[in-house]
Amino acid sequence: MYDRALQALVKLALEPEWEARFEPNSYGFRPGRSCHDAVEAIFKAIRQKPKYVLDADIAKCFDRINHEALLGKLNTFPTMRRQIRAWLKAGVMDSDKLFPTSEGTPQGGVCSPLLANIALHGLENHLRQAFLSSNAPILIRYADDFVLLHTNLAVVHRCQLLIADWLHGIGLELNSSKTRLAHTLIRHETEEPGFNFLGFNVRQYRVGKYQSGKTSHGKLLGFKTRITPSKKNVLLHTEKLRQIIAAHISATQESLIDHLNPVISGWANYYSTVVSSETYSEVDNNLYHQLRAWANRRHPNEDLHSVTRNYWLVNHSGWVFASRKEGSLSTLRLRKHSETQITRHLKVQSTRSPYDGDLIYWSTRMGKHPQLAKRVASLLKAQKGKCNYCGLFFRDGDKIETDHIVPKSLGGKNNYDNFQLLHRHCHDVKTADDLSAVGIQELDVDYLNKNPF
Repeated sequence: MYDRALQALVKLALEPEWEARFEPNSYGFRPGRSCHDAVEAIFKAIRQKPKYVLDADIAKCFDRINHEALLGKLNTFPTMRRQIRAWLKAGVMDSDKLFPTSEGTPQGGVCSPLLANIALHGLENHLRQAFLSSNAPILIRYADDFVLLHTNLAVVHRCQLLIADWLHGIGLELNSSKTRLAHTLIRHETEEPGFNFLGFNVRQYRVGKYQSGKTSHGKLLGFKTRITPSKKNVLLHTEKLRQIIAAHISATQESLIDHLNPVISGWANYYSTVVSSETYSEVDNNLYHQLRAWANRRHPNEDLHSVTRNYWLVNHSGWVFASRKEGSLSTLRLRKHSETQITRHLKVQSTRSPYDGDLIYWSTRMGKHPQLAKRVASLLKAQKGKCNYCGLFFRDGDKIETDHIVPKSLGGKNNYDNFQLLHRHCHDVKTADDLSAVGIQELDVDYLNKNPF
């Protein structure tokens, strides 16, 4: 516990420095960044032009990082260096046996993801320096998984050699069995179009003029870029639901719903930023048949209509797998995948970091910030960073004030739903309008003290 606390302190010391230096297309294990940012970066890179893709994986990345190369790249003060070196060399206990760790970072350690990112830092810049800026390939990395995109096949082949050489310098190599060269639109040699990354399938399809994507000037592209849940992950999710149902064959319906809902919500929310509606419907249909078999097995001597009435209810959205609570009109129902709203993800700006001091940007993005009050950060996210009075975006350094939508003098409450954020000058104008609404023509200090807005 002492070492884990100490690692957390080391991470707090190192992370702000390295967040200011990390490359813009690195997304794994970094604050304020996620898988969805990496996927959106891929979409932006290929939506206007099909490209060849090198879908690569680093073999045993966390186990083979060269310690001296990592410590040399850290370039920190001696006390910090000695402490990190001691952790790297501490060894691993497995079945009461101590195994030496002459290479790699300790998996499960608090600062291990940060150390791995530091070890892999520089790969994107290395490729960019090898080509002219106008012809540089795009490398998008999430931890030890990355994809490289370019329109020229020869450039991709050269990049593969440059990447292998760069990785060799830190004791790593590409995993040949998981490295794949393909194209986003057409078949390349034996490889089908598209690729899988972080559980998503990225592919482009030739379409007619009514479905075709367009350039920024309105010109038809002749193809459409679609990012969907990968078939492998759909099958894994379906199997997980089946296992939960099988494990609750004799449990109550309420218990089964309680175990299924979190799994359904988590999986559906993960894919809610891409083209998932068809997949959601397919998974819901498959789940229905599994639940039907579960219900029929519990009542082998009853007809289908009786079983249906026992476990399915009708509401505004149709038939739902639900249980009515005893002595109550409320129900506990199973959530459907298709209920999840598809919302496009807004990618994090390339050079942004939570440590850059822009409270408005990060509060608008995440709905929280340690330097802002919870109410203000939540309202910034709910208002999408805009002032509710003038409709303009808040900028870093703007004076922002919390306002009652319905003034307290008109019966407004101190509820979250009655709060909004306004520019200070917008707040002054709205307050004057509110005062006029209650018949006050001049600002009376005594009145305002007794009836604050």
